[in-house]
Amino acid sequence: MDIVLLIKATIMGIVEGLTEFLPISSTGHLILTGALLGFDDDKAKVFDIAIQTGAILAVVIIYWEKLRSTLVNLGSSHRAQRFAANVFIGFLPAGIVGFTVYKIIKNYLFTPGVVAGAFIVGGFIILWVEKVAKPVPRIHDIDDMSGLDALKVGLVQCLGMIPGTSRSGATIIGGMLLGLSRKVAAEFSFFLAIPTLVGAGVYSLYKERANLSMADLPLFGVGFVVSFIAAWLCIRWLLRFIASHSFVGFAYYRIAFGAVVLATAYFNLVQWSA
Repeated sequence: MDIVLLIKATIMGIVEGLTEFLPISSTGHLILTGALLGFDDDKAKVFDIAIQTGAILAVVIIYWEKLRSTLVNLGSSHRAQRFAANVFIGFLPAGIVGFTVYKIIKNYLFTPGVVAGAFIVGGFIILWVEKVAKPVPRIHDIDDMSGLDALKVGLVQCLGMIPGTSRSGATIIGGMLLGLSRKVAAEFSFFLAIPTLVGAGVYSLYKERANLSMADLPLFGVGFVVSFIAAWLCIRWLLRFIASHSFVGFAYYRIAFGAVVLATAYFNLVQWSA
């Protein structure tokens, strides 16, 4: 395997791990980084989706006790049953919508206008939520969420399918508007990512299996491991950050990055089609 290609995989893994759980859209960052590295062919696009499972492993490790306890007590604990049901209910809208409109999203929404617009509009929404709406949380523990709460967050997660929106941004900010505390909204976003991103990764690998070979294992392996490490560090940092900070800084970053997306399109620096 070409060492240069492995270095590119390492960089892409870092970008995926650092952006997947922040409200800044991993998709937009991966597209831009891949274009700048010359790592943006069809195989690279499958790679971008597949290495999300590395980021998901970080969630599993960090919340292993919660996940293990849920699985062990699923048959006897109402608390465990409700948590598992909430994750399933929250995942269901994105699972259905993603499966039915995947081709439409891929063919029509991967444009600089859509990506930049989603970044910028999302940034202003975050500013509005943090500076104007200032929602008062009514749920301070993830186990206090109802099935209806989970469904509402799951419906909001569907907005994250629009490139540049950010799945985590939609679920965290949407969750806050729906009455979840900042911490609960972030944690439920992490848990929703497990079935959502694993499903997307498996589906993408299955669809593109004819274009992959055993020779690609080192490339995907490096991306997976690096994505896991970067995501683990990012999640740990984010949990500390939200204890005493708002998301305003991310809002300004989104607006600035949206302008960068428009500039790369205007100067024809990046191919934004899927």
